[in-house]
Amino acid sequence: MKNWIKRTLVALFGAGVLAGGLAACSHGRHHGGWDADASDHSEWHAKMVDRVGGKLDLNEAQKQKFASLVQKLHEQRQALVAGGADPRAEVQSLVAGSTFDKARAQKLIDEKIAAVQGKSPDVIAAMADFYDSLDLAQQQKVREFMQRGRGRHRHG
Repeated sequence: MKNWIKRTLVALFGAGVLAGGLAACSHGRHHGGWDADASDHSEWHAKMVDRVGGKLDLNEAQKQKFASLVQKLHEQRQALVAGGADPRAEVQSLVAGSTFDKARAQKLIDEKIAAVQGKSPDVIAAMADFYDSLDLAQQQKVREFMQRGRGRHRHG
């Protein structure tokens, strides 16, 4: 295959992956997503803690650890969307000109990677703290829930 065809296919694939990833992230806009206020997040977090707490029969200490995990995940998500820019608009700006803005695309990726790396130690510690506080039956329920959730969001 000719070099220019390979480069074009790689560029199109990369742009598609980037656009798809950012578009998927922006899907939550109407479900407490990018433009939700703090009270919406707090209410949603409380409902999630209650729901998971009921399914796993969590005691109060475990619920607090789970609430801490939910908060750390929220903080990581906020770091990912920091800057207030609309992800769809960011991707559209990459193809606004006559050429794909590779430098801006790489900068976007680097920003997202840095955000994940910066918050990941807190998320990992909160997850470990929560999971390790569960008894064996509760841990098994978590594993079953994760296994059952595989493929849930597939279309077709």
